[in-house]
Amino acid sequence: MKATGHDARPEPASAGRSGPTPARPAAARPAADTTRPETPPTERGARAGAPHAGTAAVRPGVAPLFAAVLAAVAGVSYATFMLEHLLSPSLDVVNGYVSELSARDQPFHMIYSGGDLVTGVLSIIVAGTALTTLRRRFWSTVGWTFLGLFGLCAIGDALFPLDCAPSLETWCALRERADQVSFSHSFHSVTSSAVITCGVVALLTLSIAARRYGWWPALARFGWLLAVVETVFALGTVVAMLAGEWLGILQRIQIIILCLGLLTIAWALWADWRAARRAPHGRPVQARETTSR
Repeated sequence: MKATGHDARPEPASAGRSGPTPARPAAARPAADTTRPETPPTERGARAGAPHAGTAAVRPGVAPLFAAVLAAVAGVSYATFMLEHLLSPSLDVVNGYVSELSARDQPFHMIYSGGDLVTGVLSIIVAGTALTTLRRRFWSTVGWTFLGLFGLCAIGDALFPLDCAPSLETWCALRERADQVSFSHSFHSVTSSAVITCGVVALLTLSIAARRYGWWPALARFGWLLAVVETVFALGTVVAMLAGEWLGILQRIQIIILCLGLLTIAWALWADWRAARRAPHGRPVQARETTSR
């Protein structure tokens, strides 16, 4: 770039301003652009993938299908008392204890005790499977643990039945008041109370886990409601025991609520399993399920 005549002054001045100026941006911009692609791409990629990684990190995982099936079977087997209209029509449904159906001297007591035993064993299996295959967080761990304790107490109900049915047999009621019954008869009230308590705590804590961690929509929607209703009827049972009326009805409603709770757990586990089956067979889905476990 040479300057002649009048252009001698302006040319050097503009050349002095414009010459280095394009050179600096040209050198500075590529330098800035080249430094960004080297380190930030991975950072930007990590940031872009962060939401997916975060979503994957909080997913509970997928329990085997048999866990949902066993939870559903447990909910059905716990409702064997509904057979009383066919097998034990003489028992007072309004005022008689549900536990009287499985009293040792009652016909078909093995059917009712067997239902409790099956429910207890299956609940323990479901709880153990969930604890070993699903992501463990505080509230979910507490919930599955109490579900296992619920199963243990249901087994206790089956192994420690009443000696007789106080609402049907006067001599049985007199022996009960005189404290002349067996250890099994006396201890049955402990296991029955523990079943209700553990069932309520399991439903409540699992629903808290579902709502807090964004898991199991069925439990998030219905678990806490079932726990609250169960608590209300449990308190009503205490009042009915003092009043001596309506105890049978309230107990049966309590058991129905626990059955619904087990079916809700089965629904939640099955919904997750079905969603995993319907998801595309791509690497991201498999990776999320693996990391969440």
